[in-house]
Amino acid sequence: MSGISGIAVARLSEERKAWRKDHPFGFVAKPTKNADGTLNLMVWECAIPGKKATPWEGGVYNLRMIFKDDYPSSPPKCKFEPPLFHPNVYPSGTVCLSLLDEDKDWRPAVTIKQILLGIQDLLNDPNIKDPAQAEAYSIYTQNRIDYDKRVRTQAKAHAPKN
Repeated sequence: MSGISGIAVARLSEERKAWRKDHPFGFVAKPTKNADGTLNLMVWECAIPGKKATPWEGGVYNLRMIFKDDYPSSPPKCKFEPPLFHPNVYPSGTVCLSLLDEDKDWRPAVTIKQILLGIQDLLNDPNIKDPAQAEAYSIYTQNRIDYDKRVRTQAKAHAPKN
């Protein structure tokens, strides 16, 4: 009794194939491995690059995607590890985005690629109507110069180590 639905697993292996065939430059998305070396399709490790010509540029931000057994009826939980300084990222690292909310814009047809691109868009274009992190929200709304400086510092801290 694993409790994992065949539908979720089938869909996630399709997603994995599609991603390996074609994905946006600089992004990473791969299932984690279980202790015995088998793939855990229910938890993915992802990385999202900051957009060029934004204060996020140069950083690559690690994100964990956690799927529930009823995926794709319900969206995955997406969590930055470590948590990011951003108005729509909870202090826990969880991303607050209407696309990831089953009562808002989530639809079962949404792909992992669309989720990651949506989160990349959100990085430089926060939704001020839905703040999740008080500090980042107040600095963003009151002092954009200071906010951008914090974001650039964060981008440097998240630059890939070559």
